[in-house]
Amino acid sequence: MNSVLFVTWDGGGNVPPALGIAAELSRRGDRVRFLGHPSQRAAIEAAGFAAEEFQRAKPWSVLDARPGMRAPLAYAGVFTDRGMGDDLVASVKREPTDRVIIDGLLVGALQGAHRAGIPYTVLVHTLYGVMNTTLNRGPLALIARAKGINPAALYRAADRILAVTLEELDGSPHDSVDYTGPVLPAREPAERVLPGAGTRESVGGDRRDGGDAASAPVVLVSLSTTYIDGQREALQRILDALGPLPVRVIVTTGPTVDPGELRPSKNAEVHRYVPHDQLMPAASVVVTHGGHATAMLALAHDLPLLVMPMNPVFDQPVIGRMIAEQNAGLTVSKKASVAEIRGAVERLLADPSPYRAAAARLGKRIRARDGAVVAADLIEANVPARRM
Repeated sequence: MNSVLFVTWDGGGNVPPALGIAAELSRRGDRVRFLGHPSQRAAIEAAGFAAEEFQRAKPWSVLDARPGMRAPLAYAGVFTDRGMGDDLVASVKREPTDRVIIDGLLVGALQGAHRAGIPYTVLVHTLYGVMNTTLNRGPLALIARAKGINPAALYRAADRILAVTLEELDGSPHDSVDYTGPVLPAREPAERVLPGAGTRESVGGDRRDGGDAASAPVVLVSLSTTYIDGQREALQRILDALGPLPVRVIVTTGPTVDPGELRPSKNAEVHRYVPHDQLMPAASVVVTHGGHATAMLALAHDLPLLVMPMNPVFDQPVIGRMIAEQNAGLTVSKKASVAEIRGAVERLLADPSPYRAAAARLGKRIRARDGAVVAADLIEANVPARRM
């Protein structure tokens, strides 16, 4: 039995792949614990793992409003926070550890492990090409260098770099990277779950006409679970665009948008949270911000996507372009008009649909590999002979 430490942060889509890999390691008998922000404790413990909180890292919550340039600067502060590295070293000293897995954005934690001589694996939860560009060019790279952090060197020093995506989606080949395939929620028997409203976390859904409503195509709408300026307005335009269409609309807002702040049309219902893997078997199209986890899960269900990137500085615009280049969907801007959104969804819903065929091709590739199993195999193959 190995002792494995995951170092993570409160960032939304970065967490599910780590939890999925941790679950596979635990299934094999390994002892897994997480080190992260206090706001992550409940979710980590609910998944069955011990959660340690950062003590030296600066306070952070992904739900806090950070308008304008405050947002990218705040994120850069998290990624380069050397307090995380100090906490990592302290955790390894408290509990003998066979393997340390560090989120690829946390270069402050990577530096702490490297300086202490602690072997580590880098976990890239999105396209490696995006991660590499983000860390080594532009504002984040400048801030890291100003703090004496060299992301490229820290990646070169890693025992492994695991990217939980399809290699064919990641542009140019990256020989130093092990591609595991996407890490998806644990597979359960396919079930069509279509929630109705009726709780204070949901609005709409109780005004639909009978008859064709139950058989109408389902459009699932889900943008970022993190705070982003203008996201509520974008959701409202999407609702307005889909209102006249003969579809059933299910919106999940996540924690940063109150469902009560939106005006759903008669064919729509808005929920704070419903697991996407329960909704996608019944869906025909997914409208998303382009987060890697949501995009991969949609493709795994053979669903074409309409990508409306909310955050221009990381992976969402690139994933949108990738989806469009693969002909598995379309991309519109964050400020797309009601007419533009409606027209794009109508194109995706057409039957027969070249977009659905392309999504199904990628979906078959995703389902061919269990990303969590592949990642766990690579992690266990790389356990040091002696504990740290």
